[in-house]
Amino acid sequence: MAKHLLITGANRGIGLTMVQHYLADGWLVTACCREPEEAKELQSLLEANEGLSIFQLDVTDYEGVDELAENLAGEPIDLLINNAGYYGPKGSGFGGTDVEEWRQVMEINTIAPLKIAEAFCANLALAEHGIYAAISSKMGSMGDNSSGGSYIYRSSKAALNSVVKSLSIDLQPEGTSVVAIHPGWVQTAMGGPNALITTGESVTGIKRLLDGFSTEHNGGFYDFNGNEIAW
Repeated sequence: MAKHLLITGANRGIGLTMVQHYLADGWLVTACCREPEEAKELQSLLEANEGLSIFQLDVTDYEGVDELAENLAGEPIDLLINNAGYYGPKGSGFGGTDVEEWRQVMEINTIAPLKIAEAFCANLALAEHGIYAAISSKMGSMGDNSSGGSYIYRSSKAALNSVVKSLSIDLQPEGTSVVAIHPGWVQTAMGGPNALITTGESVTGIKRLLDGFSTEHNGGFYDFNGNEIAW
Protein backbone atom coordinates (compact mmCIF):
# COMPACT_ATOMS: atom_id res chain seq x y z
CA MET A 1 0.00 0.00 0.00
CA ALA A 2 1.36 3.40 -0.99
CA LYS A 3 2.40 5.79 1.75
CA HIS A 4 0.55 9.08 2.16
CA LEU A 5 2.04 12.59 2.42
CA LEU A 6 0.04 15.66 3.37
CA ILE A 7 1.90 18.92 2.73
CA THR A 8 1.01 22.59 3.15
CA GLY A 9 2.39 25.44 1.06
CA ALA A 10 2.61 23.11 -1.92
CA ASN A 11 2.17 25.64 -4.73
CA ARG A 12 5.81 26.70 -5.24
CA GLY A 13 9.39 26.46 -4.04
CA ILE A 14 10.25 23.74 -1.55
CA GLY A 15 6.62 22.61 -1.25
CA LEU A 16 6.14 22.08 -4.98
CA THR A 17 9.46 20.25 -5.25
CA MET A 18 8.44 18.03 -2.31
CA VAL A 19 5.26 17.10 -4.16
CA GLN A 20 7.24 16.20 -7.29
CA HIS A 21 9.80 14.08 -5.42
CA TYR A 22 7.27 12.15 -3.35
CA LEU A 23 5.03 11.46 -6.35
CA ALA A 24 8.07 10.17 -8.24
CA ASP A 25 8.68 7.81 -5.32
CA GLY A 26 5.16 6.37 -5.57
CA TRP A 27 3.54 8.17 -2.63
CA LEU A 28 -0.03 9.38 -2.43
CA VAL A 29 0.19 13.16 -1.99
CA THR A 30 -2.41 15.52 -0.56
CA ALA A 31 -1.13 18.95 -1.56
CA CYS A 32 -2.56 22.06 0.09
CA CYS A 33 -2.18 25.73 -0.77
CA ARG A 34 -4.15 28.95 -0.43
CA GLU A 35 -5.02 29.46 -4.12
CA PRO A 36 -4.96 26.16 -6.05
CA GLU A 37 -6.45 27.75 -9.16
CA GLU A 38 -3.37 30.00 -9.39
CA ALA A 39 -0.92 27.13 -8.80
CA LYS A 40 -0.36 26.25 -12.45
CA GLU A 41 2.73 24.08 -11.91
CA LEU A 42 1.00 22.10 -9.20
CA GLN A 43 -2.15 21.69 -11.27
CA SER A 44 -0.06 20.46 -14.22
CA LEU A 45 0.96 17.43 -12.14
CA LEU A 46 -2.63 16.18 -11.80
CA GLU A 47 -2.98 14.62 -15.25
CA ALA A 48 0.02 12.31 -14.94
CA ASN A 49 -0.38 11.50 -11.24
CA GLU A 50 -3.48 9.68 -10.02
CA GLY A 51 -2.06 9.72 -6.50
CA LEU A 52 -2.17 13.53 -6.27
CA SER A 53 -5.02 15.41 -4.61
CA ILE A 54 -5.07 19.21 -4.32
CA PHE A 55 -7.00 21.09 -1.67
CA GLN A 56 -7.51 24.77 -0.93
CA LEU A 57 -6.19 25.53 2.53
CA ASP A 58 -5.12 28.63 4.37
CA VAL A 59 -3.29 27.25 7.42
CA THR A 60 -4.63 30.11 9.58
CA ASP A 61 -8.23 29.26 8.67
CA TYR A 62 -8.72 26.79 11.49
CA GLU A 63 -12.29 25.93 10.49
CA GLY A 64 -10.94 25.05 7.05
CA VAL A 65 -8.18 22.95 8.63
CA ASP A 66 -10.77 21.03 10.65
CA GLU A 67 -12.96 20.56 7.56
CA LEU A 68 -10.05 19.01 5.66
CA ALA A 69 -9.33 16.76 8.64
CA GLU A 70 -12.97 15.62 8.63
CA ASN A 71 -12.67 14.96 4.89
CA LEU A 72 -9.62 12.74 5.53
CA ALA A 73 -10.99 11.06 8.69
CA GLY A 74 -9.92 7.43 8.98
CA GLU A 75 -7.17 7.82 6.37
CA PRO A 76 -3.62 7.11 7.58
CA ILE A 77 -1.09 9.89 6.96
CA ASP A 78 2.47 8.59 7.09
CA LEU A 79 4.09 12.00 6.78
CA LEU A 80 2.73 15.49 7.35
CA ILE A 81 5.06 18.30 6.27
CA ASN A 82 4.03 21.73 7.48
CA ASN A 83 5.88 23.78 4.89
CA ALA A 84 3.71 26.90 4.75
CA GLY A 85 5.54 29.88 6.23
CA TYR A 86 5.94 33.65 6.10
CA TYR A 87 9.07 35.74 6.62
CA GLY A 88 7.45 39.11 7.17
CA PRO A 89 8.96 42.50 6.35
CA LYS A 90 12.63 42.41 5.37
CA GLY A 91 15.08 45.14 6.25
CA SER A 92 13.34 46.33 9.40
CA GLY A 93 15.66 46.22 12.40
CA PHE A 94 15.51 47.22 16.04
CA GLY A 95 13.38 50.32 16.49
CA GLY A 96 11.18 49.67 13.49
CA THR A 97 9.17 46.63 14.51
CA ASP A 98 5.79 46.32 12.78
CA VAL A 99 3.65 44.76 15.48
CA GLU A 100 0.81 43.73 13.17
CA GLU A 101 3.27 41.97 10.84
CA TRP A 102 4.82 40.26 13.85
CA ARG A 103 1.41 38.93 14.86
CA GLN A 104 0.82 37.62 11.33
CA VAL A 105 4.21 35.89 11.18
CA MET A 106 3.61 34.25 14.56
CA GLU A 107 0.13 33.16 13.44
CA ILE A 108 1.44 31.46 10.30
CA ASN A 109 4.76 30.11 11.56
CA THR A 110 3.92 29.11 15.13
CA ILE A 111 0.21 28.89 15.93
CA ALA A 112 -0.93 27.29 12.66
CA PRO A 113 1.59 24.40 12.85
CA LEU A 114 0.21 23.43 16.25
CA LYS A 115 -3.40 23.61 15.04
CA ILE A 116 -2.43 21.48 12.02
CA ALA A 117 -0.95 18.88 14.39
CA GLU A 118 -4.09 18.89 16.52
CA ALA A 119 -6.31 18.42 13.47
CA PHE A 120 -4.38 15.54 11.88
CA CYS A 121 -2.86 13.72 14.88
CA ALA A 122 -5.46 10.95 14.54
CA ASN A 123 -4.45 10.37 10.90
CA LEU A 124 -0.77 10.22 11.85
CA ALA A 125 -1.59 7.75 14.64
CA LEU A 126 -3.20 5.43 12.08
CA ALA A 127 0.08 5.12 10.17
CA GLU A 128 2.65 2.53 11.17
CA HIS A 129 5.24 5.22 11.94
CA GLY A 130 3.63 8.62 11.49
CA ILE A 131 5.95 11.64 11.22
CA TYR A 132 5.06 15.31 11.62
CA ALA A 133 7.82 17.44 10.08
CA ALA A 134 7.77 21.19 10.63
CA ILE A 135 9.87 23.26 8.24
CA SER A 136 11.68 25.55 10.64
CA SER A 137 14.86 27.61 10.17
CA LYS A 138 18.32 27.84 11.66
CA MET A 139 17.37 31.47 12.28
CA GLY A 140 15.24 30.15 15.14
CA SER A 141 18.32 28.71 16.85
CA MET A 142 19.48 30.54 19.97
CA GLY A 143 22.89 28.89 19.84
CA ASP A 144 23.47 29.82 16.21
CA ASN A 145 22.42 33.48 16.53
CA SER A 146 25.62 35.51 16.27
CA SER A 147 24.31 38.39 14.15
CA GLY A 148 21.18 39.59 15.98
CA GLY A 149 18.32 41.29 14.19
CA SER A 150 15.46 39.60 12.30
CA TYR A 151 13.41 39.72 15.49
CA ILE A 152 10.09 38.79 13.89
CA TYR A 153 11.15 35.75 11.89
CA ARG A 154 13.67 34.47 14.45
CA SER A 155 11.15 34.59 17.29
CA SER A 156 8.48 32.79 15.25
CA LYS A 157 10.80 29.90 14.39
CA ALA A 158 12.21 29.67 17.92
CA ALA A 159 8.63 29.41 19.15
CA LEU A 160 7.89 26.78 16.48
CA ASN A 161 10.83 24.73 17.72
CA SER A 162 9.35 24.84 21.22
CA VAL A 163 6.03 23.60 19.79
CA VAL A 164 7.86 20.76 18.03
CA LYS A 165 9.63 19.69 21.21
CA SER A 166 6.39 19.51 23.20
CA LEU A 167 4.57 17.71 20.38
CA SER A 168 7.35 15.12 20.22
CA ILE A 169 6.60 14.23 23.84
CA ASP A 170 2.80 14.44 23.68
CA LEU A 171 2.39 12.44 20.45
CA GLN A 172 4.99 9.77 21.21
CA PRO A 173 2.47 7.47 22.99
CA GLU A 174 0.48 7.39 19.73
CA GLY A 175 3.57 6.27 17.82
CA THR A 176 3.99 9.62 16.05
CA SER A 177 7.39 11.29 15.78
CA VAL A 178 7.88 15.05 15.41
CA VAL A 179 10.88 16.91 14.00
CA ALA A 180 11.95 20.45 13.09
CA ILE A 181 13.91 20.81 9.85
CA HIS A 182 16.06 23.65 8.52
CA PRO A 183 15.80 23.41 4.71
CA GLY A 184 18.94 25.47 4.07
CA TRP A 185 19.19 28.85 2.38
CA VAL A 186 17.17 27.94 -0.71
CA GLN A 187 16.63 29.75 -4.00
CA THR A 188 12.93 30.50 -3.55
CA ALA A 189 10.72 33.59 -3.38
CA MET A 190 11.58 33.77 0.33
CA GLY A 191 15.27 32.86 0.06
CA GLY A 192 16.00 35.02 -2.97
CA PRO A 193 18.20 34.43 -6.03
CA ASN A 194 21.47 34.67 -4.06
CA ALA A 195 20.64 31.67 -1.87
CA LEU A 196 23.15 28.84 -1.74
CA ILE A 197 21.15 25.80 -2.83
CA THR A 198 18.30 24.83 -5.17
CA THR A 199 14.96 23.46 -4.04
CA GLY A 200 16.02 20.11 -5.51
CA GLU A 201 19.13 19.94 -3.32
CA SER A 202 17.14 20.89 -0.24
CA VAL A 203 14.32 18.44 -0.85
CA THR A 204 16.65 15.56 -1.74
CA GLY A 205 18.37 16.02 1.62
CA ILE A 206 15.15 16.41 3.58
CA LYS A 207 13.64 13.32 1.98
CA ARG A 208 16.79 11.32 2.74
CA LEU A 209 16.52 12.39 6.40
CA LEU A 210 12.84 11.48 6.62
CA ASP A 211 13.22 8.20 4.71
CA GLY A 212 15.83 7.11 7.25
CA PHE A 213 13.94 8.50 10.23
CA SER A 214 14.23 6.63 13.50
CA THR A 215 12.91 7.21 17.01
CA GLU A 216 16.22 8.85 18.00
CA HIS A 217 15.34 11.72 15.67
CA ASN A 218 12.08 12.38 17.52
CA GLY A 219 12.00 15.88 19.00
CA GLY A 220 15.18 16.91 17.18
CA PHE A 221 16.18 19.91 15.08
CA TYR A 222 18.11 19.02 11.91
CA ASP A 223 19.31 20.67 8.73
CA PHE A 224 18.57 19.26 5.29
CA ASN A 225 21.79 17.22 5.41
CA GLY A 226 20.73 15.50 8.62
CA ASN A 227 23.07 17.47 10.88
CA GLU A 228 21.71 18.35 14.32
CA ILE A 229 21.26 22.07 15.02
CA ALA A 230 21.65 23.68 18.42
CA TRP A 231 18.41 24.95 19.96
